[in-house]
Amino acid sequence: MKWGLGAKPLLFNYIFIKANANDNLIHFMFSILKKELRSFFSSATGYIVIGIFLLLTSLFLWIVPGDYNILDSGYANVDGLFYLAPWLFLFLCPAVTMRFFAEEKQTGTWELIQTKPITKSAIVFGKYLAGWLLVVIALLPSLLYYFSVSYLAEPIGNVDSGAFWGSFIGLFFLAAVYVAIGIFSSSLSNNQIVSFVMAVVLSFFFYYGFDLLSDLFNTGRSIQFIETLGVHAHYKSMSRGVIDSRDLLYFILVSGIFLWGTVFKVSRKQ
Repeated sequence: MKWGLGAKPLLFNYIFIKANANDNLIHFMFSILKKELRSFFSSATGYIVIGIFLLLTSLFLWIVPGDYNILDSGYANVDGLFYLAPWLFLFLCPAVTMRFFAEEKQTGTWELIQTKPITKSAIVFGKYLAGWLLVVIALLPSLLYYFSVSYLAEPIGNVDSGAFWGSFIGLFFLAAVYVAIGIFSSSLSNNQIVSFVMAVVLSFFFYYGFDLLSDLFNTGRSIQFIETLGVHAHYKSMSRGVIDSRDLLYFILVSGIFLWGTVFKVSRKQ
């Protein structure tokens, strides 16, 4: 194939314009991310939300007697954290994301953002990354539990590290789904409380609702199929310490569906 005299300059100009547009898109997306992080930690609410999550996990794992208590179990593991965290995430993730769109529509800043030369998908993805990162920040201090148990074990370090890291990575992907649901819920309402409640209900349904639905079926194949539609089955699979590509694909797909729904919703209301 031969190029005309003007073809190469036109091609290079096109490539340059596309690259520049992509750079601007990434720049705007990270501007949204930084804005949300700054806004979250600029008030006491952000610290209170993360503080309550860490306080509850610490109380149940170390102080309150019961099945989750590490010292009462007699075993060197942090399984209690991975049973508790998905249920605490049901409230942590909606609390983080409920204001992302609802507050901006209440205060009128959403109209201002729409005047910026930025796509709706970049806005949504920037907010999504900020929400996911905030949940990860809340989760990272729980690594202290692992190192504490490892030190208390006999002999020192006698901990099932594979199961721990598999479960810990599973929580990152679980947070990805919950945050996507939370942002979608925030785009549906101008009221933060309504957004919070919707996110809690939707997150609960996707985490445990399919397990409840599977009880209505009798055959093993039907039960297994219904359960695999829910988050719980895939999170449980990762908790065994095995990272299966099917589980990763499920988390990415569900997160993507809710993010697409958010982009569609905010674009419709332009």
